[in-house]
Amino acid sequence: MNLSVFESASLKLVYATYGTLNEAGDNCILLPTYYAGTHESYAKMIGPGRALDPEKNFIVIPNMLGNGVSTSPSNTPNFMNKTVAANVRLQYKMLISLGVRRIALVYGWSMGAMQGYAWAAMYPQMVASLLAVCGSAKCWPLNAVFLEGAAAALRSALTPDAGKRAFGRVYAGWAYSAAFYRQGLYKELGFRKVEEFLDFWEDDHAAWDERDLLAMLWTWQNADSDLSRILAKTIVMPSDSDMYFTLEEARIETTMINDAELRVLYSPYGHCAGAPGRFAAETLVVEKAIRDLLGY
Repeated sequence: MNLSVFESASLKLVYATYGTLNEAGDNCILLPTYYAGTHESYAKMIGPGRALDPEKNFIVIPNMLGNGVSTSPSNTPNFMNKTVAANVRLQYKMLISLGVRRIALVYGWSMGAMQGYAWAAMYPQMVASLLAVCGSAKCWPLNAVFLEGAAAALRSALTPDAGKRAFGRVYAGWAYSAAFYRQGLYKELGFRKVEEFLDFWEDDHAAWDERDLLAMLWTWQNADSDLSRILAKTIVMPSDSDMYFTLEEARIETTMINDAELRVLYSPYGHCAGAPGRFAAETLVVEKAIRDLLGY
């Protein structure tokens, strides 16, 4: 992995690359990061012989603005919130600077999928295929309500640490499904009881700067891409138990795309069913879709 920085208009985009761009400039796979994720978050999915193969493709992972790695509230005074479209425009400039002429695949989970939709809508001639896993083109109303409740925990707490811990507990209740909690599936992740699992979510989110968490939430809530512009061969892959990005809304969005197929990820793990490399069976389904879109 190589880590680099692209700068434009006072913004810094930190991105990771694997593999080599071919002479035609058309073997690029773009993996936009997601909420509370960084360029390291897709690492489990990448390797020789894998669907994301750096020996075949030039893999680029740009860190979303606001995630604490690229330009963010935690590292930039007077940071202004950035839309999904603003992220994509900056990523476009970065790819052009690298010599990328066409993107073989944009693949993203959650907010990574949101950026994927925007990519395919804003630069339809450049994106050959799109795999959107557990994400949507816009923030639907229930999703926005959930995010506002989570944001309130960050904004209203007496201390930043308490706010982030409250946020972690709110977020955990939506990230997985009812079956995940009812059947005690958190034990498969190494937690003996639900309280241990919630403590883990508290600790994980307490490590983030609350300003970055709020900035990423704002980006999420303000997503809205024009799906009618997408020309890419697209697979929309919702989880049937996702409470963030619902199956019903995924079906609606699929009908708005010219060449789109709905493949449901049947899983008890809710939104996190699509987390890159987190669950073996679900990862195989995602990798099958990647191979189908890339043609190998």
